[in-house]
Amino acid sequence: MEPLPRVSAVIPVYRGEQTLAELTARLEVVLAKVSSQHEIILVNDGSPDSSWQVIETLCAANPAVRGICLMRNYGQHNATLCGVRAARFEIIITLDDDLQHPPEEIPVLLKRLAEGWDVVYGVPHRRPHSWWRNFFSVFIKRTLSMVMGIANLRDIGSFRAFRAVLRQAFESYQSPNIILDVLLSWGTTRFSSVPVHEEPRAEGVSTYSFSHLSRVALTVLTAYSTRPLRIASLLGFAFTLFGLGVFFYVLGVYFFLGSIPGFPFLASLVALFSGMQLFALGIIGEYLARVFDRSMDRPTYVIGEEIQR
Repeated sequence: MEPLPRVSAVIPVYRGEQTLAELTARLEVVLAKVSSQHEIILVNDGSPDSSWQVIETLCAANPAVRGICLMRNYGQHNATLCGVRAARFEIIITLDDDLQHPPEEIPVLLKRLAEGWDVVYGVPHRRPHSWWRNFFSVFIKRTLSMVMGIANLRDIGSFRAFRAVLRQAFESYQSPNIILDVLLSWGTTRFSSVPVHEEPRAEGVSTYSFSHLSRVALTVLTAYSTRPLRIASLLGFAFTLFGLGVFFYVLGVYFFLGSIPGFPFLASLVALFSGMQLFALGIIGEYLARVFDRSMDRPTYVIGEEIQR
């Protein structure tokens, strides 16, 4: 039999004071069975509740638990990246703090990872959210697979297992806009997924609103891909051809019929071309905003306090 791997479990924490104790206890039981050595890294992402105090208590009671407290809320992917960079073992597992990702499903991910894959996602059999949330989640995941250049990858999520060696592909990356899945794709194309059971959220409600999901979609499209710019260029070329067609149509009507109804036709063209121009300017503006963010040299995250053994 092959020796058991050493595993680091990374959990970004936000409003998780009610679930952390149960989560770490269940993780301890599972990781003790599937790994030769393990650690649990809890990254407090500027949580406004008592999550950090709970993390301190868990660290004092269990030497396998490590705590990292960020100075403010940076976002789930930023906090996860912080934990990923702090991980000491060769296999890294990421999961949420709300008990929706059952630790008991970790052996399923590790089994698939052992088959030769570099990244394995745990995908729920049934999506537990509302129809609009599920729709936007599918849209963002399809967009991610397109940006990552892995057409057959359809299932992406925060419950994942991957090899720590992939960190070499993004060890010097610094930006406030983080999508961890895209960073992982810089180091490998061997992605896979397995169906897992997903529990209903144990406490609180999801912070992923419509506006938040929209921002995530824009970040995916404009921070890691030039496709929107190419689409704007293609639309500009198409509307140029359309404008030439309208020009020749107007000339034909003028020479053969003598006149053409003016205001409705002109108003429609102005509205059409103005809308296209504003759309293209909006795309360019998004890219300029990303360049501005990078030029400010804002940190991906800042660690305020750390507890480790």
